[in-house]
Amino acid sequence: IKRTSVCLFADLTRGAMTEFQEKLRQQHEESMHRELEALLSTANKVEAEKIFHRFLQVKGPSVDWPKINRPPEESIQPYEKIRAKGLPDNITACLNKLAVVKLNGGLGTSMGCKGPKSLISVRNENTFLDLTVQQIEHLNKTFSADVPLVLMNSFNTDEETKKILQKYKHHRVNIHTFNQSRYPRINKESLLPIASNMGMSGENAEAWYPPGHGDIYASFYNSGLLDKLIAEGKEYIFVSNIDNLGATVDLFILQHLMSQPADRRCEFIMEVTDKTRADVKGGTLIQYEDHLRLLEIAQVPKAHVDEFKSVTKFKIFNTNNLWISLPAIKRLHEKNAMDLEIIVNPKTLDGGLNVIQLETAVGAAIKSFDNALGVNVPRSRFLPVKTSSDLLLVMSNLYSLDAGSLTMSKKREFPTTPHVKLGSSFTKVQEFLARFENIPDMLELDHLTVSGDVTFGKNVSLKGTVIIIANHGDRIDIPAGAMLENKIVSGNLRILDH
Repeated sequence: IKRTSVCLFADLTRGAMTEFQEKLRQQHEESMHRELEALLSTANKVEAEKIFHRFLQVKGPSVDWPKINRPPEESIQPYEKIRAKGLPDNITACLNKLAVVKLNGGLGTSMGCKGPKSLISVRNENTFLDLTVQQIEHLNKTFSADVPLVLMNSFNTDEETKKILQKYKHHRVNIHTFNQSRYPRINKESLLPIASNMGMSGENAEAWYPPGHGDIYASFYNSGLLDKLIAEGKEYIFVSNIDNLGATVDLFILQHLMSQPADRRCEFIMEVTDKTRADVKGGTLIQYEDHLRLLEIAQVPKAHVDEFKSVTKFKIFNTNNLWISLPAIKRLHEKNAMDLEIIVNPKTLDGGLNVIQLETAVGAAIKSFDNALGVNVPRSRFLPVKTSSDLLLVMSNLYSLDAGSLTMSKKREFPTTPHVKLGSSFTKVQEFLARFENIPDMLELDHLTVSGDVTFGKNVSLKGTVIIIANHGDRIDIPAGAMLENKIVSGNLRILDH
């Protein structure tokens, strides 16, 4: 009897707890609805409520680890196999069914720059945006095509980007923009928005955020641009981050998409590439409940994070170069059939307030599309510039620039890029540029580590493994014309002008 009573009591308690949690959830939703009503009068309110509702519904990791399987072999095609099919007979007709979308919501703050990251100069005074426009213009001129460029801006980048676009008026590329949504940051304790009104200044300056690139589907649809492109005969978009200089339009992948039979048309291709030690945190493709699915590190239960980072079990990662069917986006959005996993991004604001941002990833929608596919592409299609170390690589003679595209120099013996690690004195772009009289010759470099107060004179050559460490209070000036091969330089080395 005692045990029965205990079990009964446990069941009742569990029932009461579930009821309590359900009431709490409803209370949170009602409070959020009231607050949003007071704040927002735009379509974004609907999307913001949707994501908040799902956040409350789903507790704990969004994947059941034992259900994770490696994707079947045929679901991730090697690029060589797709390339072997050759180019389409009519490249122009294929290109005319394509639009290029660049994710342009980010600021250059991590590299010490103000304004949109796409406006940072990366090569010969060209910005990310300049290189993108040059690439697409070159395609349009070469094949007499009309591939438009679409920029997904955020409230952080929209105004400045639109001002800059004036300079491309006479280029052979039609440029469209749309804005991704603006969501309110949520107080971690109360789960209510911290914004007091729709304003973006004063105490509200930190109250809003762009909710990750997974918002592309809703904001693209709501902007009217999706329907406009479909009406113009566009069938696919090629989506990538604007700071990935390797993400150019690949005619072989485009041909693969266009050559599929109508009843087996591939609606989504994710370009993946082999992991290196630098990419262990990158999202990977898995097979989950009979679907290809993107697994991000934020969704992995803590106990399995090391397993997720393993290069042997999860060999590939998502480059965020995606090819997506426009009619499929329209169909899935209208049916509300895109179930994107929510990424909870905790932040601490300048004043010390703990908030959360609810975000989604564009690649997470892969499971909702028909005949989705991963394509294992060469590493050269993933060349992101996130730090000044990356910037050094793309500014160097490792790459040559042709019509906006960077290609690895034929003079380099190894196809891999050197591993470069610049210290905190190089973090900001302005400081970085001040420390190099010109960019060293890096054709034969394997590894470079620089720490402390270090400057480089003209025409320096770096080969093999080079480590330069100036201890606190010391300064190292690498003299003009120096050739460092497999060297460790430390201590104090000043070159004085007389």
